[in-house]
Amino acid sequence: MSTPFVAVLMGSDSDLPVMQATLNVLKSFEIQYEVKVTSAHRTPAATHQYVTDAESRGCAIFICAAGLAAHLAGAVAGITTHPVIGVPIDAGPLQGMDALLSTVQMPGGVPVASVAIGSAGAKNAGYLAAQMLAIGNPEMAAKVKAERQANAASIIAKDEALQAKLKAL
Repeated sequence: MSTPFVAVLMGSDSDLPVMQATLNVLKSFEIQYEVKVTSAHRTPAATHQYVTDAESRGCAIFICAAGLAAHLAGAVAGITTHPVIGVPIDAGPLQGMDALLSTVQMPGGVPVASVAIGSAGAKNAGYLAAQMLAIGNPEMAAKVKAERQANAASIIAKDEALQAKLKAL
């Protein structure tokens, strides 16, 4: 069986600057991924075709980013039983609130795991995918744990530096 990979789907190529955060996290964990622009509204047949093909080739998780009427994650969740993570893009007059609601308001039985709007959400989508892949994979679990420990050490170091500055005042 092939190595599981993550499919990162975007409703538009204009989503790439935000989704670069996802790709950076996946790279840092050495997770294989594919990136594709596809639309729930403009290319529904191609979206369906890609999802079924990706599943057959070993896709474990779909990360879907879209703005405005963000139906991509929901459309993908309707096709696959694999985990789908939705990333609402901060675009348009509602600054991503419409995309967030479109992503989270799924009917019972067709879940989409949603993350925050924009770059922070895109970054967390990568981390969430790594955590999902860590289930039953001790090597990935160790990488996720090490990343968490490094983040904690960074915060502790920042606090120590702040405390030293405050003492000097």
